[in-house]
Amino acid sequence: MKRNQTIETSFREKVINSLELPKDLMLGAAILTVTGRREALIANYKGILEYEDSFIRVQTKNCRILVSGAHLAIEYYTNEEMKITGFIETIQYES
Repeated sequence: MKRNQTIETSFREKVINSLELPKDLMLGAAILTVTGRREALIANYKGILEYEDSFIRVQTKNCRILVSGAHLAIEYYTNEEMKITGFIETIQYES
């Protein structure tokens, strides 16, 4: 079953690429915009999994995003996006 899902996803991505459609809309992909080491904006997220001063873990449709650093805070969040501020050291994508 995993193999069929991978083939289907690959085919879907090829069609979207060939038609030059926006991946964020068609695949629900997260958009991560980082400004320096002090600010990150995450769009198309599903939920906040963990929130501490030193890390914030966010669930997206396709993966989890882990933002690590110091004095991290969620400045605001809406249904579509959130803004993380503080000193960002690393950003990791988790399966």
